Amino acid sequence: MTSKDPQPPFMAQPQPMPGMTDLMDPRPDHGEHDYRGSGRLQDKKAIITGGDSGIGHAVAIAFAREGADVLISYLPEEEDDAQQVRKEIEDAGRTALLAPGDISSADHCRAIVAHAVEEFGRIDVLVNNAAHQDTFKAIEEITDEEWELTFAVNIHSMFYLTKAAVPHMKPGASIINTTSVQADDPSQELLAYASTKGAIQNFTGGLAQMLADKGIRANCVAPGPIWTPLIPATMPEEKVTSFGEQVPLKRPGQPRELAPVYVLLASDEASYISGSTVAVTGGKPII
Repeated sequence: MTSKDPQPPFMAQPQPMPGMTDLMDPRPDHGEHDYRGSGRLQDKKAIITGGDSGIGHAVAIAFAREGADVLISYLPEEEDDAQQVRKEIEDAGRTALLAPGDISSADHCRAIVAHAVEEFGRIDVLVNNAAHQDTFKAIEEITDEEWELTFAVNIHSMFYLTKAAVPHMKPGASIINTTSVQADDPSQELLAYASTKGAIQNFTGGLAQMLADKGIRANCVAPGPIWTPLIPATMPEEKVTSFGEQVPLKRPGQPRELAPVYVLLASDEASYISGSTVAVTGGKPII
């Protein structure tokens, strides 16, 4: 724990989905001022979904400062956040591509990959990070449309993106999927979201085996409570004000604290890591 890591209680700060970084207090730390690269991803070509904010934002900064060119995908209403990330990638001396749109659409997923291949020539790293969540007290409150949207954004898109990307990946390439502590310890109010996170973990385990003969690795990162726009945009105020106090470190993680794990899994240093789930949970064990 460091003095600069914000701890609960936080202010009640409701905002509409999908949430905006600049409306948060305290503002999430994506490593803008602190992350220092050392060439670990030099000249790699990466796609990051949900790269406009939260974990994806932090990963985009880290990848660029490690030497990668980065395409970020995001919802059109998140354009302001995406433009900030583009500036940070370009300030690191790397190429930034923007792909606004809805990844619940299979066609848009294929378009993202096509755009990256057209501009980069290949794909070395695919980070399936974007997610949708909402909270409900009872199963009767979850509409069919909400259930289907959660699965479409969180797990179906991974299939579409991965299927499109693999033909453009060479041995040594890496796929990194964001699961969650919810995969192992589901909260009842996040029934749909937690269900998709369990699916992501199994998808990744099977994918790692399926792609091994191609020399392509697949792994998961399982965050615990992380301070991102998804929190005030989707959780009740009482959950927001106490967010993170339930883990042993007694605070939420900042997005910058996830980025080094993604860098490792994307790098050639992780050549024997595949089919793994790396927990970043503030001391809460997962099994």
